[in-house]
Amino acid sequence: MALPPLFDRLRLPVIGSPLFIVSGPDLVIAQCKAGIVGSFPALNARPQSQLDEWLHRITEELAAWNRDNPGRPAAPFAVNQIVHRSNDRLEQDLETCAKWQVPIVITSLGAQEAVNQAVHGWGGITLHDVINDRFAHKAVEKGADGLILVCAGAGGHAGTLSPFAFVQETRAWFDGPIILSGSIANGGAILAAQAMGADLAYIGSPFIAAAEANAETDYKQGIVAGGASDIVYTNLFTGVHGNYLRASIEAAGLDPDALPVSDPSKMNFGSGGNQKAKAWRDIWGSGQGIGAVRAIEPAGAFIDRLDAEYRAARLKVGGLPAGGWSA
Repeated sequence: MALPPLFDRLRLPVIGSPLFIVSGPDLVIAQCKAGIVGSFPALNARPQSQLDEWLHRITEELAAWNRDNPGRPAAPFAVNQIVHRSNDRLEQDLETCAKWQVPIVITSLGAQEAVNQAVHGWGGITLHDVINDRFAHKAVEKGADGLILVCAGAGGHAGTLSPFAFVQETRAWFDGPIILSGSIANGGAILAAQAMGADLAYIGSPFIAAAEANAETDYKQGIVAGGASDIVYTNLFTGVHGNYLRASIEAAGLDPDALPVSDPSKMNFGSGGNQKAKAWRDIWGSGQGIGAVRAIEPAGAFIDRLDAEYRAARLKVGGLPAGGWSA
């Protein structure tokens, strides 16, 4: 099954994943102008009325870019909606997205047929975050157009499955768009995601260090300095397992190797965001792929490097001798 036509404008087969607190209009616009899908969580816009302002700005600036650059149009953008029952903004946020006809809606923490129908009603498509095959089936049954497979090593609310296992099991029954998440941070990894059966790569943590990201300088520097061994997997801070920078946990006076287990039923996204996450605003999320991040730099510069690495990887693989790897 071919990707929907809106992906034809991509320079690279990449979606910039929505980053809690970090993603906003500056980062999304930079990502889209550089040729990848930019996205942000609706809950980052606070108060709710700010969502309308953000979508107005993003829509207008990308339209102006397209008028001035007809040969290099911007990629589409996406808004992430938390579908968990505690999110009391969901209906209002969807109405705002309908007003601006958001092209892509990324849904997380719950699959609802009504949400998918609403997005389809204004001509958008939905991509749903899943961490295992059971959730993937439920998402498709409820009308999701594509699946984001959140594998081991991903930032945010990551799963534990190997991408090799998850992609092959999903592709065995699903021929729609598959987006792969999990430590993808250079061009070779983008190509590898496609080689194993995914259509697009999902890249988040490297963009925390983007100049346009709404992150503290210490957070950005932590991404640049960190590596896979600096990531801690815990459900303490939101009730759902996620990956976090070890140094930020230590700075909060906690032992990263002896964290208590949280009660998932206490997860709360009411009134504009997870209340516990506000209390833990200095606990910094990150995936395991940050070893590839070299500097705090504009998003466009990082995407330029991804593009060069991706093209080099394609040439390398395409140049293999006919006899195989060892010929």
